[in-house]
Amino acid sequence: MIIFNKLWDLMAEKNFSTYRLREVADLDSKTIKRLRHNMNTETYTLDRICKALDCDLSDIAEFVKDE
Repeated sequence: MIIFNKLWDLMAEKNFSTYRLREVADLDSKTIKRLRHNMNTETYTLDRICKALDCDLSDIAEFVKDE
C-alpha cells in the first residue's frame, strides 16, 4: 500500500497548509481527502504536489507491505 504520511510531515516542516497546497498545486478538496485516506491518486497529481513543495516523490509517499 502507498501511504502519504510523509506528505503531512513535509507540509508541517515547510509551514504549508492544506489550503495553500490546494491553491499552489491546483488540487480540489476531494484530492486532499483521498491523500489523507491513502487512496488511489493519479501520478499527475503527485507531480503537481512535488512541484509545489519542491521535493521528490519519495519525500511525500512510501510503500508499506500489507499485513
